[in-house]
Amino acid sequence: MSNALLEKWEKLGLTKEEFPKYFDHTMLKPEAGEAKIRQLIAEAKKWNFASVCVNPSWVKLASEELKGTGIEVCTVIGFPLGATSTYAKISEALQAIADGATELDMVINIGWVKDNNYEKIIDEIKAIKEAIGDKVLKVIIECALLTDEEKKLATDAVRAGGADYVKTSTGFGPGGATVHDVKLLRETAGDTLKVKAAGGIRTLESALDMILAGADRIGASSSAKIMEELEELLGSKA
Repeated sequence: MSNALLEKWEKLGLTKEEFPKYFDHTMLKPEAGEAKIRQLIAEAKKWNFASVCVNPSWVKLASEELKGTGIEVCTVIGFPLGATSTYAKISEALQAIADGATELDMVINIGWVKDNNYEKIIDEIKAIKEAIGDKVLKVIIECALLTDEEKKLATDAVRAGGADYVKTSTGFGPGGATVHDVKLLRETAGDTLKVKAAGGIRTLESALDMILAGADRIGASSSAKIMEELEELLGSKA
């Protein structure tokens, strides 16, 4: 296994310092209290991840604790169902930004996808993007609930709406990220839209597989364990 992992790591062509910047270090469990959030923040500082991703009520704390570190504060909007109104999503986004969030992961209205109502989806994304300005907007399409054709059409809508990323999953749906879905989204996204893989990415191998498939960002609650696994792998190489 180590040889196969090393081959994947070397194929990626990253340094150990560059790798953590692929990760949104995530804690979205509803039962997570302040101690868990502070642990998440401490781990993010240790490994220098791209961001921490927390529920909206923890954004202010994360923003205060990460000030000056270069680590972004990410939160979720319309999470995890995506079925709230556009007005509610905009209000939630504006409050999150006021509290210090710089990246927002918004759940698409999946019912609109099933109804082929892509104009509504595009309009909603445009409205949220206009409201948040230069902040990063990632749109979760919950791939496990969609056919491949719906995934492609939803990705087209995310790009047309002006979002920055299309994201595979909430982590609360019937399935998480797959290599198949990341490849499909990457092929559909074009040059202007990035891809975030999230949901069930708990090992170094799964993270490497997602990046090799085309993911620009990884959402994971196991990011620290993944980094420890990488250190062990590179230590065994030495």
